Amino acid sequence: MSIVLATRNPGKIAEIKALLPGVRIRPAASFPGCPEPEETGRTFEENALIKARAVARYTGRTALADDSGLEVDALDGAPGVRSARYAGSDATDRENLLRLLDALDGISDADRTARFRCVMAIAAPDGRTWTEEGACEGRILQEPRGESGFGYDPLFVPAGYENTFGELDASVKNRISHRAKALRRIAEVLRALPDTPG
Repeated sequence: MSIVLATRNPGKIAEIKALLPGVRIRPAASFPGCPEPEETGRTFEENALIKARAVARYTGRTALADDSGLEVDALDGAPGVRSARYAGSDATDRENLLRLLDALDGISDADRTARFRCVMAIAAPDGRTWTEEGACEGRILQEPRGESGFGYDPLFVPAGYENTFGELDASVKNRISHRAKALRRIAEVLRALPDTPG
């Protein structure tokens, strides 16, 4: 099976490759001129479908896209779909992380509950689409810990663990993460689809 991955985020590409052994994955960037559509959806599902459909149309191949983010209860679900742009459209991971810490200033540890949520979308060249969702509950620390992962990983401690996603071994994260859960579900769809040229 071969798919085109509709993301240019190197952290996501590495995670998805590790979670889909046996699947030939080509990043969208390997197709010159492949569009990077604006994420105008109001939900993770809408954004994932926007990306998957655009890449499938352009490449003529089955495309896999995800949209994911962090939902913090004390912030009414923010940063949510704006997680990658929380501190601005061109914000770095560090800038987003610092913006989140600032927004949570004064919030007690007990009230820092949060979850990572991910929606995976598949778009076939014939226009059919499928989506699956995964979530990982946890809490937000007062300061970052760990150098692994990307995004908000150094601030997020998954439920049942003491270490952040930025400290946990990748094999552990790839077992319990929101992205892993969504991918395991959508892998069933991938296995049932006819292959497209790699």
